[in-house]
Amino acid sequence: MLSAELHCHSELSFDGRDPVELLLSQADAVGLDALAVTDHDEIEASLDAAERAADYGLVGIPGSEVTSAAGHVLALGIHERVPAGLPFTDTVDHIHDQDGIAVVPHPFQRSRSGVAPHITSEELASADAIEVYNSRLLTGRSNRRAGRFARSHDLPMTAGSDAHIAEMVGQAVTTVGATERTLAGVLDGIRAGRTEVIGKRTPWRISLRQAGGGVKRRIKGRLTSLL
Repeated sequence: MLSAELHCHSELSFDGRDPVELLLSQADAVGLDALAVTDHDEIEASLDAAERAADYGLVGIPGSEVTSAAGHVLALGIHERVPAGLPFTDTVDHIHDQDGIAVVPHPFQRSRSGVAPHITSEELASADAIEVYNSRLLTGRSNRRAGRFARSHDLPMTAGSDAHIAEMVGQAVTTVGATERTLAGVLDGIRAGRTEVIGKRTPWRISLRQAGGGVKRRIKGRLTSLL
């Protein structure tokens, strides 16, 4: 079994803080086997992290958190940016065209761009996997609902720290029954549903700091665009 962080953000995300070096170092320090950097609608930092992962003893998983018209979709194993704003099914198709897998994060959290309120159950079930444990939870209700949906539709289940600062990498881990310690091995293990989830809640002070930092960066970006 390989332990993987499948959902975290670098400084390239509008609400991220740290460079990929710190994310990789943290993943190594907490004993992970694989890391996916999933910046919002960006891929450059993730490609960089995937290329450098072996230097840290890790399997690098290139990816992105794509903003579809319905909400967020994790694209894992891609090599080119997936356009934002496409319908959910088109987003999934673009990911599959790159031999990647489409994982739906926090699907029932409307306040965090979960897709479930905007698509049918059949469309949601067309994803390759469902993130059933996201560390940045409030009550855990949405995570439990995601778990029930995944089990009822026989979908693979994943976890993600949704870290926006390096020290939170590894808060939620997906263990994958991979036949080999490679990118293909990890992706095939997820597709086949050979996964287990392990997670703990992101501390409130960290969640507030992450949220505050994201707001500041958004305001700064808007002001810069107006000047």
